[in-house]
Amino acid sequence: MASVASPVIFKEFCPLYYLLNAIPTKIQKGFRSIVVYLTALDTNGDYIAVGSSIGMLYLYCRHLNQMKKYNFEGRCESITFVKLLSCFDDLVAVGTASGRVAVFQLVSSLPGRNKQLRRFDVAGIHRSSITALAWSPNGMKLFSGDDKGKIVYSALDLDQGICNSSLVLEEPSSIVQLDYNQKVLLVSTLQRTLLFYTEEKSVNQVGTQPRK
Repeated sequence: MASVASPVIFKEFCPLYYLLNAIPTKIQKGFRSIVVYLTALDTNGDYIAVGSSIGMLYLYCRHLNQMKKYNFEGRCESITFVKLLSCFDDLVAVGTASGRVAVFQLVSSLPGRNKQLRRFDVAGIHRSSITALAWSPNGMKLFSGDDKGKIVYSALDLDQGICNSSLVLEEPSSIVQLDYNQKVLLVSTLQRTLLFYTEEKSVNQVGTQPRK
């Protein structure tokens, strides 16, 4: 007996004008008018996160139809990567062109969840543009990679407000993708793809030939 095919759902795709209209196209800095470019994007069922060239993170809540803004203190620099995570608390990790990485623990109106915005910084290890970020499913681990091949592991204790970071791997070419699951970190660089086993701190390369 032939199996019944699942129904096809048609969806219409259109520009998110309600989102784009909430982000300025230019800002005034002194006597200069600076064009705002959108440089990074991530989405989940609750939020749309958009990074910009002025160092501002625009976070749109899909349930409340509200836009919030978050930024780094200090100099204005381009955001190069954003990564959302929805676990017990809503988290967003942000990386910049100079290698700064910050984690924002978002405020939630739900009972028993975070009631105050908190920020954690990955201090002083990356020195170049962040090209990849990956969360563990529970939000206690964050991996960050940069265009010089460095991969940093950050252990977060959200209850204590602590973030401890260390360099775990250094590749000879830029990191282009990270993904983490079950104590194994998938790493793709411009030259190769590998599996990094975080408990044993061992590396298993996928394939034998370098990328051309």
